[in-house]
Amino acid sequence: MKKLILTAAATLTAMTFVAGCANQGGTTDDGMINVGILQIIDHPALDAARNGFINGLADEGWTEGENITFNPYNAQGDMSNANTMAQHIVESGVDLILGIATPTSQALMNATDTIPIVITAVTDPLTAGLVEDFNRPNTNITGTSDLTPVDQQFALIRRLLPDAQVVGIMFNTGEINSTIQADMAMEQARSLGLTYILGAVTSTADVAQVTESIIEQVDVIYIPTCNTMAAAYATTIRIAEDMGVPVVVGEEAGLLHGALATEGINYYLLGRQTAVMAAQILRGEAIPQEMPIQWQEETTLTINTAAAERFGITIPQDLLDYAVIVNY
Repeated sequence: MKKLILTAAATLTAMTFVAGCANQGGTTDDGMINVGILQIIDHPALDAARNGFINGLADEGWTEGENITFNPYNAQGDMSNANTMAQHIVESGVDLILGIATPTSQALMNATDTIPIVITAVTDPLTAGLVEDFNRPNTNITGTSDLTPVDQQFALIRRLLPDAQVVGIMFNTGEINSTIQADMAMEQARSLGLTYILGAVTSTADVAQVTESIIEQVDVIYIPTCNTMAAAYATTIRIAEDMGVPVVVGEEAGLLHGALATEGINYYLLGRQTAVMAAQILRGEAIPQEMPIQWQEETTLTINTAAAERFGITIPQDLLDYAVIVNY
């Protein structure tokens, strides 16, 4: 089924079309539910969360084209686009909105305090100002957090790279979700007796320069779940691999570009988990103000054995016995 995906290049024309076609009161006369989706940028984890949400709602009884319409917008990493798109979604009269990632969820929060918003792939909704309390949001926003187990990821670094002494922590200083995890990473590094060097970026444009500036000083690079860094995985991992430095990431999409390993969540399942919450709202069984923020309890160890071979790293058998194995 064709979906309307709005890119920066087609923003004005496409948004005018959506605003013109949507019923200003939300649900259309034929009972069709309208759901807006605002995603900060394209990358596999966020795409998986979106697809999980759509498929999850189908399992809850809302099938696209039959009784529900999705209007997805993509800000292409530009907050100006995100703010404009958030306003257009609100003005189009949707019944519910999905915010994917912290920046776009904040844009939606600023655009409406009445339309129900479910969020996903947001690290810390409380610090981001989206909710007043994890257990009782008291706003029109609820959903799922993608906070990853940073402690387990650093324990993994210790297991896979026992001789590593210096870790480079790369993140975007402008993404609150990234800075939260960078702080957690620094704490974990200290607790394990590791030295760290921060590779702080402000956009994808300076990822290569920052990577090159720290690569000769580190034994391993750690990248948390950061939208900017995820969009530049290929750049960082290529530079690191050329210098013989492995990369451990916060989510499995990085392994597609050659990262060594992660212990993380499944974004597709996170999207499905968010869909269950959205279904409760659409059925009138719950309201966002009273729905606790949820987390994904189970994590998955994923190891890129091809990368391990390139670096000459021997993976402990007990890890191989329960890990998901990929080869990139």
